Amino acid sequence: MACPGLSMGRTLSRAPGPGRCPCRTTPASTSAGAPSSARTGWSLPPTAGSDEENIQVLKIAKVFKNPKFNMVTVRNDIALLKLATPTRFSQTVSPVCLPKTTDEFPPGLVCATTGWGRTKYNAHKTSDKLQQAALPLLSNAECKQFWGSKITDVMVCAGANGVSSCMGDSGGPLVCQKDGAWTLVGIVSWGSSICSSSVSAVYTRVSELIPWVQETLAAN
Repeated sequence: MACPGLSMGRTLSRAPGPGRCPCRTTPASTSAGAPSSARTGWSLPPTAGSDEENIQVLKIAKVFKNPKFNMVTVRNDIALLKLATPTRFSQTVSPVCLPKTTDEFPPGLVCATTGWGRTKYNAHKTSDKLQQAALPLLSNAECKQFWGSKITDVMVCAGANGVSSCMGDSGGPLVCQKDGAWTLVGIVSWGSSICSSSVSAVYTRVSELIPWVQETLAAN
Protein backbone atom coordinates (compact mmCIF):
# COMPACT_ATOMS: atom_id res chain seq x y z
CA MET A 1 0.00 0.00 0.00
CA ALA A 2 1.10 3.52 -0.63
CA CYS A 3 0.11 4.77 2.81
CA PRO A 4 -0.49 3.31 6.28
CA GLY A 5 -3.78 1.49 6.63
CA LEU A 6 -6.31 1.77 9.39
CA SER A 7 -7.60 -1.03 11.54
CA MET A 8 -11.19 -1.21 12.66
CA GLY A 9 -11.68 -3.44 15.65
CA ARG A 10 -9.79 -6.51 14.58
CA THR A 11 -10.48 -6.10 10.89
CA LEU A 12 -8.22 -4.36 8.41
CA SER A 13 -9.94 -2.06 5.95
CA ARG A 14 -8.52 0.28 3.35
CA ALA A 15 -10.35 -0.38 0.09
CA PRO A 16 -13.16 -2.72 -1.00
CA GLY A 17 -11.95 -6.28 -1.39
CA PRO A 18 -12.80 -9.87 -0.52
CA GLY A 19 -11.92 -11.67 2.67
CA ARG A 20 -11.33 -10.49 6.17
CA CYS A 21 -8.44 -10.27 8.59
CA PRO A 22 -9.04 -10.65 12.31
CA CYS A 23 -6.10 -9.17 14.15
CA ARG A 24 -5.19 -9.19 17.80
CA THR A 25 -3.94 -6.22 19.77
CA THR A 26 -1.26 -6.62 22.38
CA PRO A 27 -1.51 -4.84 25.76
CA ALA A 28 0.52 -1.68 26.25
CA SER A 29 0.65 1.42 28.37
CA THR A 30 1.23 4.07 25.72
CA SER A 31 -1.77 6.32 26.32
CA ALA A 32 -4.52 5.48 28.77
CA GLY A 33 -4.13 1.80 28.10
CA ALA A 34 -4.24 2.08 24.30
CA PRO A 35 -2.52 -0.76 22.42
CA SER A 36 0.89 -0.04 20.90
CA SER A 37 0.87 -2.78 18.28
CA ALA A 38 -1.39 -5.15 16.37
CA ARG A 39 -0.71 -8.64 15.08
CA THR A 40 -2.20 -9.92 11.85
CA GLY A 41 -2.15 -13.13 9.87
CA TRP A 42 -2.31 -15.76 12.61
CA SER A 43 -4.85 -18.33 13.78
CA LEU A 44 -2.62 -20.07 16.35
CA PRO A 45 -0.24 -18.68 18.98
CA PRO A 46 3.29 -18.00 17.67
CA THR A 47 4.61 -20.86 19.79
CA ALA A 48 2.58 -23.25 17.67
CA GLY A 49 4.99 -22.56 14.84
CA SER A 50 2.71 -23.09 11.88
CA ASP A 51 1.62 -19.45 11.56
CA GLU A 52 4.85 -17.78 12.63
CA GLU A 53 6.04 -16.86 9.14
CA ASN A 54 2.68 -15.21 8.38
CA ILE A 55 2.54 -13.01 11.47
CA GLN A 56 2.99 -9.27 11.10
CA VAL A 57 3.50 -7.10 14.19
CA LEU A 58 2.45 -3.59 13.24
CA LYS A 59 3.04 -0.47 15.33
CA ILE A 60 -0.05 1.62 15.99
CA ALA A 61 0.52 5.30 15.27
CA LYS A 62 -2.77 6.65 16.60
CA VAL A 63 -6.07 5.54 18.08
CA PHE A 64 -9.26 7.30 17.01
CA LYS A 65 -12.10 6.88 19.49
CA ASN A 66 -15.62 7.82 18.47
CA PRO A 67 -16.37 11.00 20.44
CA LYS A 68 -20.02 9.96 20.81
CA PHE A 69 -19.23 6.65 22.49
CA ASN A 70 -21.34 6.22 25.62
CA MET A 71 -20.05 3.82 28.27
CA VAL A 72 -23.50 3.47 29.87
CA THR A 73 -25.61 2.78 26.76
CA VAL A 74 -22.68 1.35 24.75
CA ARG A 75 -23.77 3.41 21.75
CA ASN A 76 -21.21 4.18 19.02
CA ASP A 77 -18.88 1.43 20.25
CA ILE A 78 -16.20 1.81 17.58
CA ALA A 79 -12.60 2.95 17.23
CA LEU A 80 -10.06 3.16 14.41
CA LEU A 81 -6.38 2.33 14.67
CA LYS A 82 -3.96 4.03 12.29
CA LEU A 83 -0.96 1.82 11.56
CA ALA A 84 2.51 3.38 11.49
CA THR A 85 3.52 1.12 8.60
CA PRO A 86 1.48 -0.62 5.90
CA THR A 87 0.44 -4.22 6.33
CA ARG A 88 1.38 -6.71 3.61
CA PHE A 89 -1.64 -8.37 2.08
CA SER A 90 -1.28 -12.12 1.62
CA GLN A 91 -3.28 -15.35 1.77
CA THR A 92 -3.74 -14.79 5.50
CA VAL A 93 -4.14 -11.00 5.52
CA SER A 94 -6.71 -9.25 3.33
CA PRO A 95 -9.01 -6.23 3.56
CA VAL A 96 -12.73 -6.29 4.22
CA CYS A 97 -15.37 -4.21 2.47
CA LEU A 98 -17.04 -1.42 4.40
CA PRO A 99 -20.81 -1.18 3.97
CA LYS A 100 -22.57 1.80 2.47
CA THR A 101 -24.97 3.71 4.65
CA THR A 102 -27.76 2.46 2.37
CA ASP A 103 -26.77 -1.22 2.46
CA GLU A 104 -29.35 -3.57 3.94
CA PHE A 105 -28.62 -6.95 5.48
CA PRO A 106 -31.92 -8.75 6.11
CA PRO A 107 -32.85 -10.68 9.25
CA GLY A 108 -32.05 -14.37 8.82
CA LEU A 109 -28.97 -13.74 6.70
CA VAL A 110 -26.27 -16.09 7.97
CA CYS A 111 -23.04 -14.24 8.68
CA ALA A 112 -19.79 -15.08 10.46
CA THR A 113 -17.89 -13.80 13.47
CA THR A 114 -14.36 -14.65 14.56
CA GLY A 115 -12.44 -14.09 17.75
CA TRP A 116 -10.00 -15.19 20.43
CA GLY A 117 -12.49 -15.02 23.29
CA ARG A 118 -13.55 -17.62 25.80
CA THR A 119 -15.31 -20.73 24.50
CA LYS A 120 -17.26 -20.90 27.79
CA TYR A 121 -18.15 -18.01 30.06
CA ASN A 122 -16.46 -19.66 33.05
CA ALA A 123 -13.29 -20.62 31.17
CA HIS A 124 -10.12 -19.56 32.97
CA LYS A 125 -8.53 -18.16 29.81
CA THR A 126 -9.31 -17.12 26.29
CA SER A 127 -8.95 -19.46 23.32
CA ASP A 128 -5.50 -20.44 22.05
CA LYS A 129 -6.95 -20.83 18.56
CA LEU A 130 -8.92 -18.40 16.44
CA GLN A 131 -12.59 -19.39 16.60
CA GLN A 132 -15.27 -18.87 13.97
CA ALA A 133 -19.05 -19.14 14.22
CA ALA A 134 -21.88 -18.82 11.70
CA LEU A 135 -24.93 -17.04 13.03
CA PRO A 136 -28.06 -15.36 11.63
CA LEU A 137 -28.86 -11.67 11.82
CA LEU A 138 -31.89 -10.58 13.82
CA SER A 139 -34.10 -7.57 13.27
CA ASN A 140 -33.91 -4.95 16.00
CA ALA A 141 -37.51 -5.79 16.89
CA GLU A 142 -36.51 -9.42 17.43
CA CYS A 143 -33.45 -8.36 19.40
CA LYS A 144 -35.55 -6.17 21.69
CA GLN A 145 -37.33 -9.33 22.82
CA PHE A 146 -34.03 -10.20 24.53
CA TRP A 147 -32.68 -6.78 25.43
CA GLY A 148 -35.59 -4.34 25.39
CA SER A 149 -34.88 -0.62 25.08
CA LYS A 150 -31.11 -1.14 25.30
CA ILE A 151 -31.13 -1.86 21.55
CA THR A 152 -30.72 1.24 19.38
CA ASP A 153 -30.31 2.06 15.71
CA VAL A 154 -26.50 1.92 15.96
CA MET A 155 -26.62 -1.74 17.02
CA VAL A 156 -27.27 -4.99 15.16
CA CYS A 157 -27.91 -8.39 16.71
CA ALA A 158 -27.00 -11.90 15.65
CA GLY A 159 -27.07 -15.38 17.10
CA ALA A 160 -29.51 -17.03 19.50
CA ASN A 161 -28.97 -20.16 17.41
CA GLY A 162 -26.64 -22.22 19.58
CA VAL A 163 -23.50 -20.11 19.17
CA SER A 164 -22.47 -16.71 20.48
CA SER A 165 -19.63 -14.27 20.92
CA CYS A 166 -18.11 -14.29 24.41
CA MET A 167 -15.76 -12.35 26.68
CA GLY A 168 -12.53 -11.61 24.84
CA ASP A 169 -14.20 -11.39 21.43
CA SER A 170 -15.01 -7.68 21.75
CA GLY A 171 -13.80 -5.62 18.81
CA GLY A 172 -13.95 -8.60 16.48
CA PRO A 173 -15.78 -8.62 13.15
CA LEU A 174 -19.27 -9.70 12.15
CA VAL A 175 -19.03 -10.15 8.38
CA CYS A 176 -21.67 -10.99 5.79
CA GLN A 177 -21.30 -11.74 2.11
CA LYS A 178 -22.64 -9.10 -0.26
CA ASP A 179 -22.12 -9.29 -4.01
CA GLY A 180 -19.52 -12.02 -3.50
CA ALA A 181 -17.38 -10.07 -1.03
CA TRP A 182 -17.18 -10.09 2.76
CA THR A 183 -18.57 -6.89 4.26
CA LEU A 184 -18.11 -5.65 7.82
CA VAL A 185 -21.67 -5.46 9.13
CA GLY A 186 -20.91 -5.39 12.83
CA ILE A 187 -18.25 -5.20 15.53
CA VAL A 188 -18.56 -7.40 18.63
CA SER A 189 -19.82 -5.10 21.39
CA TRP A 190 -21.80 -6.70 24.24
CA GLY A 191 -24.17 -9.50 25.17
CA SER A 192 -25.05 -12.12 27.76
CA SER A 193 -22.87 -12.12 30.88
CA ILE A 194 -22.79 -15.93 30.67
CA CYS A 195 -22.32 -16.04 26.88
CA SER A 196 -25.70 -17.73 26.49
CA SER A 197 -26.04 -19.18 23.00
CA SER A 198 -29.84 -18.88 23.20
CA VAL A 199 -29.65 -15.09 23.53
CA SER A 200 -28.53 -12.78 20.73
CA ALA A 201 -25.20 -11.00 20.97
CA VAL A 202 -25.07 -7.29 20.19
CA TYR A 203 -22.75 -5.71 17.63
CA THR A 204 -22.01 -2.15 16.57
CA ARG A 205 -23.91 -1.48 13.33
CA VAL A 206 -21.11 -0.27 11.08
CA SER A 207 -23.31 1.17 8.31
CA GLU A 208 -24.72 3.72 10.77
CA LEU A 209 -21.23 4.96 11.62
CA ILE A 210 -19.77 5.12 8.11
CA PRO A 211 -19.99 8.95 8.01
CA TRP A 212 -17.69 9.15 11.06
CA VAL A 213 -15.36 6.53 9.57
CA GLN A 214 -15.13 8.40 6.26
CA GLU A 215 -14.58 11.72 8.02
CA THR A 216 -11.78 10.21 10.11
CA LEU A 217 -10.14 8.58 7.09
CA ALA A 218 -10.30 11.80 5.09
CA ALA A 219 -8.71 13.82 7.89
CA ASN A 220 -5.92 11.34 8.57
